Amino acid sequence: MTDYTIGIEDGSTDQGVTPADDHQLRALFQQLCQAWTDGDAAAYGACFTTDCDYVSFDGTRAHGQEQVIESHDTLFRGVLFGSALVGEVESIRYVAHDVAVLHGTASVLVAWRSTLPKRRFTRNTLVAVRGPHGWRFTAIHNGRVRPVQIPGLDSLPAQFARRLVGLAGRLGIGWAAKNPAGHASRMAAPDLT
Repeated sequence: MTDYTIGIEDGSTDQGVTPADDHQLRALFQQLCQAWTDGDAAAYGACFTTDCDYVSFDGTRAHGQEQVIESHDTLFRGVLFGSALVGEVESIRYVAHDVAVLHGTASVLVAWRSTLPKRRFTRNTLVAVRGPHGWRFTAIHNGRVRPVQIPGLDSLPAQFARRLVGLAGRLGIGWAAKNPAGHASRMAAPDLT
């Protein structure tokens, strides 16, 4: 359930959002997916503010609605012709009555597949702002979902990393050489008992 009370720095609250905002934001996300599926770059771009920032899964960045439309027109008429964008909103958090952070998941389903490929599954972080024409996305960052297990402190990779930093510091190379004091307190092997 969404908490519609927004904390303000002085401790007071702002009741400026309602369940209708959730509905509008989820509808905007589905509008985004439908525009992609329709291959309509202009409709896709209309989901964004004119000054938006768009970071793709590969780290490339488009700035502004026109760049988003242009790049997606190329995709929709080229390598992603006939594809569908399938996704859903996972969460909505209001940081102000007219600003929301959404997390969603999505995957591109190319025309020759009948099921979504796991390797193309992405998680999206979107920032939406409410303006004169309703909610629009002003920023999006897509990241492929490929969880990596972080090795434990006593693992061979962790031990190797600590030794390598120590060696780099002693040899006077890399970042470790520029900040030897910063690593000294962390160089001791952690107490794992």
